Amino acid sequence: VFTAINTSISSNELSDPWTVIFLNTLPLCLRSALCHLQELRDMLDDGKDLGIPDGILINAKGPCRYDTTLVPEGLQYEIVGVEPGKTYCFRVHNVGTSTSLNFRIQNHNMRLVEAEGTYTYQQNYTNLDIHVGQSYSFLVSMDQNASTDYYIVASPRFVSSEARWHDVNGVAILQYSNSKGSASGPLPDAPDDFYDKYYSMNQARSIRMNVSSGAARPNPQGSFRYGSINITQTFVLKNESPLRIDGKRRRTINRVSYSPPETPLRLADLHNLTGVYKTDFPTMPSNAPPRRASSVLNASYKGFLEMVFQNNETDVQTYHLDGYSFFVVGMDYGEWTPNSRGSYNKWDAISRSTTQVFPGGWTAVLVSLDNVGIWNIRAEKLDNWYNGQEVYVKVADPLGYNVTEMIAPDNTLYCGLLEHLQKPQIHETSKKSSGHAVARWSTQLLATVSLIVTAVIGS
Repeated sequence: VFTAINTSISSNELSDPWTVIFLNTLPLCLRSALCHLQELRDMLDDGKDLGIPDGILINAKGPCRYDTTLVPEGLQYEIVGVEPGKTYCFRVHNVGTSTSLNFRIQNHNMRLVEAEGTYTYQQNYTNLDIHVGQSYSFLVSMDQNASTDYYIVASPRFVSSEARWHDVNGVAILQYSNSKGSASGPLPDAPDDFYDKYYSMNQARSIRMNVSSGAARPNPQGSFRYGSINITQTFVLKNESPLRIDGKRRRTINRVSYSPPETPLRLADLHNLTGVYKTDFPTMPSNAPPRRASSVLNASYKGFLEMVFQNNETDVQTYHLDGYSFFVVGMDYGEWTPNSRGSYNKWDAISRSTTQVFPGGWTAVLVSLDNVGIWNIRAEKLDNWYNGQEVYVKVADPLGYNVTEMIAPDNTLYCGLLEHLQKPQIHETSKKSSGHAVARWSTQLLATVSLIVTAVIGS
């Protein structure tokens, strides 16, 4: 089970000390995940997909009974209690593993103020697409009448036309303290953009950094001057439709499907091991035969890297980079070329660590390589990641390791060629908690995506 709690304001700092957290679960059968992991692997290796989930959870709770023909009685659902006239901050995370979501609150505007740690230019949205792994914070004013409760909705986006998808919605309740009745009627509409493929892309382009807050640093790496830094390296990373390698379904970036070695990459470097991996990952797409390999990208420490994600599939892709935030400077449909740099946002592009790449399109990001290590770039969709759609970027300090990074802790776990270095581990576990965890998830549940919402600020 994945959860994510990231509240920047504690309850005792608020004028109205009240906090709500939404949690969620994985988009796969939890019984299979706990007891039949090999069966799940075999299923993905054989080319099967995770499938359509039974529902979308908000705070690990099912939908309210907005439709008596779809939602059974007795499901526990989330109720967010609010006071009229006050403003609350909703921190929303899509911590699912396969499905993009559209988030909206019935009859309420959502003022976007933050995205993955960066203050944003403040503007109102009636709905926002939140892709796998992405996070946003909104300010929502309780300025509506309290004649009824209001729906909070998370619905799937960019999915197939199969009818079952229309029945999959996460629905919570926004309840004013003086509410006079329950929410009723249809859910607020999702975007009707079947014939407008730029709707979601333009929405993403509109999310920009707030350059009037946070204060710019005077050095060239300062957030507000990234557009004047010369690019020192360019990686164009292209994903394609799944294919078979050695009889198993695999996904590739630049025709390479990543194969994790038994010895962790970082530990191999620390102990001067050779042959564990190669730094021959192609920096540009090619027509080379597809292969599985423990291959990494070699990047220059203190360089300024341009990465272009090219999506040649029919599904939205979401990529995450560990260890860094990057500036999302451009996205469009079609093939990226060097001329595409003319459309880059070189002033107030949002800085974040997870970005979407629309089908048949590209997304370009810029990142300052000031963090030594070997960092993972991965597809956030669980099945794509498992099937090899990832790569590591090696950022090495020429002065040597442990000069600009912390020394490995005493309880480091060793395996592979370094297994002989493993020290005895002392594990403290709670019999009660582990037993309860198994009991809680003993029923077969096919959940998919989720949101974490933190309501915080009083007016």
